[in-house]
Amino acid sequence: MRRNITTLILAAAVGMASSMTLAADKVTLQLKWVTQAQFAGYFVAKDKGFYKEEGLDVMIKPGGPDVAPPQVIAGGGADVIIDWMPSALASREKGLSLVNIAQPFKRSGMMLTCRKDSGVKTPTDFPGRTLGVWFYGNEYPFLSWMSQLGVPTDGSSQGVTVLKQGFNVDPILQKQADCVSTMTYNEYWQIIDAGLDADELVTFKYEDQGVATLEDGLYVLEDNLKDPAFVDKMARFVRASMKGWTWARENSDAAADIVLENDETGAQTEKHQRRMMGEINKLTAGGGKLAEGDYERTVATLMSGGSDPVISKAPSGAWSHVVWDAAF
Repeated sequence: MRRNITTLILAAAVGMASSMTLAADKVTLQLKWVTQAQFAGYFVAKDKGFYKEEGLDVMIKPGGPDVAPPQVIAGGGADVIIDWMPSALASREKGLSLVNIAQPFKRSGMMLTCRKDSGVKTPTDFPGRTLGVWFYGNEYPFLSWMSQLGVPTDGSSQGVTVLKQGFNVDPILQKQADCVSTMTYNEYWQIIDAGLDADELVTFKYEDQGVATLEDGLYVLEDNLKDPAFVDKMARFVRASMKGWTWARENSDAAADIVLENDETGAQTEKHQRRMMGEINKLTAGGGKLAEGDYERTVATLMSGGSDPVISKAPSGAWSHVVWDAAF
């Protein structure tokens, strides 16, 4: 009988240990946009078991044209979000204490793409035109650029008319707008695929215009960084995510295929995602730990908007290396 009791106790202990081993820390990641190769590193990290190896159970929530990641994290719907720095800093100034903990994207892919037959050749041709602009935090780089150019966005003859742009490039195809917002890896190619040739378009890259700001960074709420357990969890999340991004750059087509497997809408195509993956890899090369110089350049751009800057003063505490240093 004693042997049986001992056996039962040992079995129970082993069972408890197994349960503890299997229990993974849950992390909810809110994407800035829909499921696509822009976020391949995270889908790769989940598909390849990189998160699991770090003891994490990660839920990846797709975004969309009406999803604002800062609002999601403010409402408790995510532990960490992907956002562009202009949006994050604007949110911080309004009272939502977002902190950048990692910057997987080193370069900006944002452009304004115009029809050549609209007569737009240089930024001096913008006044009097209709320009498609993304909102929900994506408008800030554009507004900063227009402020620097001294071009009002009030629809006047001296200014531009801003058309709220949705999830497609129809405004430029249907000539509802002279120019639309595009990314080097996505909407530009949608225009090409829709039938307009490259020589029928004029593109203005934000990088070339000197108004590029940091895009796709990882952000958490500042108060959570006071919790060592949260910092540890985020360190494991960042480490696994960066492993996913490295794998994606080394296995571009396979990474795009993983994204397609995770696209529940079925809206994405192999051709578009593989092409997008190639462009995304150019933007993430060298990314990871936020470079203070890149941060300061972004802040300077956002504050240089004359009487109507995106942010009114240089932020304090808007980024931290505590998670990155714990991860690596």
